[in-house]
Amino acid sequence: MVAKETKQRGRPRSFDRDTALEKAIRSFWEYGYESTSISDLTREMGISAPSLYAAFGDKRALFGEAIAVYGEQYGGFISRALTEESTARRGVERALREAAVEYTVPDRPRGCMVISAALNTAPASAEVAASLREKRQSNTQEVERAIRADVATGELPAGTDAGALAAYVSAVIAGMSQSARDGADRATLEAVAALAMCAWPQQRERA
Repeated sequence: MVAKETKQRGRPRSFDRDTALEKAIRSFWEYGYESTSISDLTREMGISAPSLYAAFGDKRALFGEAIAVYGEQYGGFISRALTEESTARRGVERALREAAVEYTVPDRPRGCMVISAALNTAPASAEVAASLREKRQSNTQEVERAIRADVATGELPAGTDAGALAAYVSAVIAGMSQSARDGADRATLEAVAALAMCAWPQQRERA
């Protein structure tokens, strides 16, 4: 007699995973990685700790997924601007304008999650801080590549310091993020963006 195979079935989830993840994103974005505890997350997500671990893994894994989704849904405007605009100047100008909008959307945490979520981390969370630092550096490098491309085509003067200019752009964006968290409104940040572009090197004259 052959024994009949049986399949064990886990209990079906009683919550919507995407909705719970969005709530986790908002928590990390508002309070940062270190200050957001598992109990904070389960309360905001409306699930139990065992459900959180089963669906997302530990807090570090959940944060990694939250950052990835944040990048897709909220934080990708810098890369898009640089890709879609014809010059580095146009891309950076657009990115700064969009930062003023994105960092001050009502009913959403202010500023940039990648910039603010891993401030003041404990040594045990060094990996989290390092991963976000790498993302910020990647954005700076993308700006630098766009600037170097414009120098190569003559769009920008040959003596342009691409590294320093890219670092300047990143510093402005980081400052706009912090200003938004401190309460600056969209108009204020748009004014900052406009002033920041005054430091851009003079473009070549068109014939």
